[in-house]
Order: sequence, then C-alpha cells, then structure tokens
Amino acid sequence: MNREFSDFLASCQQRVQSALPERMQNTGSEFAAIDASTRLHTLSEASLYSLLNGGKRVRATLVYAVAQALGSNIEGLDDIACAIEMVHAYSLVHDDLPAMDNDNLRRGKPTCHIAYDEATAILVGDALQARAFELLANLPGEQDSTKLALIRQLSAAAGPRGMVGGQAIDLAAINQQLDLSALQTMHQLKTGALIRVALSMTASWCQALPDQITKLDEYGKAIGLSFQVQDDIIDIESNTETLGKTQGADQALNKPTFPALLGLDGAKALAAELHQRALTALSDFDERADPLRALSHYIIDRQY
Repeated sequence: MNREFSDFLASCQQRVQSALPERMQNTGSEFAAIDASTRLHTLSEASLYSLLNGGKRVRATLVYAVAQALGSNIEGLDDIACAIEMVHAYSLVHDDLPAMDNDNLRRGKPTCHIAYDEATAILVGDALQARAFELLANLPGEQDSTKLALIRQLSAAAGPRGMVGGQAIDLAAINQQLDLSALQTMHQLKTGALIRVALSMTASWCQALPDQITKLDEYGKAIGLSFQVQDDIIDIESNTETLGKTQGADQALNKPTFPALLGLDGAKALAAELHQRALTALSDFDERADPLRALSHYIIDRQY
C-alpha cells in the first residue's frame, strides 16, 4: 500500500469513526414522558460496541473516494457514510449469532451476543438498521427527491434482493455443493450489493453523469466480488489472531468457497482478474480516482 493511499484510507477511517458516535448516541426518547436514557443505556452501549469495533471501513472510504473522483466536496457525506456503515455493522452482529454463523470473535473482540447477550444483539442489529434510514431521511439541506433516491438504493441493496437475500442463500448452502455461478451470485448479493450501493448513492448525491454511474457500478461489481474471494483466501492462509475472528470458520461449517471450487491458486487468479476489471472500469477517470484504484489493490492484498 503506497503512502498516499495509506494516508487517504486512514483519514477516511478516522473521519467516519469520529462521526458515528454522535449519530448513535443515547439521547433518550421523544416518545417517553420522562427521560428514558438510563433504561436505554445497555442498548446504546452495545450498539456503539458493535459499531465502533474497528474494521477497515471500506464502504465509508468508497463514499469519500467516489466524491473525490467526481470532483465533489466530501463535506455533507458523513451521514451517507455512517448510514452504510450502520447497515454493515448490523449485518455482522446478526451474522455472528448462534442461529447464523455462531461466531465468538469479531475483529479480535467478543461478538455482541457474547459481550452482552443474544437478545441484546438482535435488538442492536434492529436499532442500527433503523437509525441508518433515519439518517438518510433527515439529510440536512437535501431535496426530498435526493433523500428518497438514497433510501430506495440502500433499502434495495440491504434487503431480500441484496444483502439479506445473499445471507439466506449462504445459510441454505451449508453442506451443499454450489457451482461457480451460484457461488458468485450468492456473494454478489451478500457482499457485493452493499459495496456497489456505496458507490451508487454517492454518485447520486454528487449528480454524476449516466456514463460515470455505469462505470462506477462496473468497478463496484468487480471489487464487490474480489472482496469475498480474498476473504475466502485469507480464511485459509491467515490465523485467528491476524484475522480477528475464528480462522477456518467457513471450512468448519462446510460452506462453499472460491478456493474449494477453484483451488487456492485459482482463487488468487480470479482475485487478480477482478482487480484488472476494476481498473479498466476506471480508465476514463483522471488521477482523482487514484484512491479507488488503490482501494481495489488493497482489497486483494489484505491479510485480514
């Protein structure tokens, strides 16, 4: 990772990490006759525990990187970046539950249902998802048509035709044989949809041209799939300490993976091919899109 991109990534991570607590703080409830903040303390604490537990912040970084590529000011994008990160965090909290992937570690710390309890973890996911859409509905200074477009895009990507649908396919695929096309479809929904929508929402906010939107979506398709291919690779090659979650979890659950279908070398070749597709999609963009180019390389080069 070159120094310029490393600084850009760190800046984006710090920016969204600082913005999230304010947008998820416990302010009580306008629906209660008295101050309810004390009774909401555990839910608020567990939500922040899950939301601020590190992470690469790839989706938030995409928001800021797309704005830069389109020559737009990143000011005003924090709510969009936070909304996407909230939906992502909710999905991880629910994925870790005993009824789903049954993971005890997330980014080197106990998962939400271990640190608190299973019921609290379910409610944390619900709270994060609802708050994400509230942020978009209340975007300051934006036309209602813009807010509606952003809400429509995120709800589609996060719902049954996107992330949730992909998770349903994933759970149904345990101990099942999937061919390459079916495996790609699963991850295009489960992982790729939320990555692609980070690009499309920002493009909408920046009023990008139709051709720019198309090219950014082609880029998103490539990195959305390469992200999962690399996840499957590092699940084999990295250890639990480096991963921050249980190494070999997918193998233990007998889940279909790209290395299982293609072999480890074949999976690495696919990741490299997808990286080239991402770069090709950005060929009409100038040097302002360099963070997007570097991010694609970062995705297939990471070890956790």
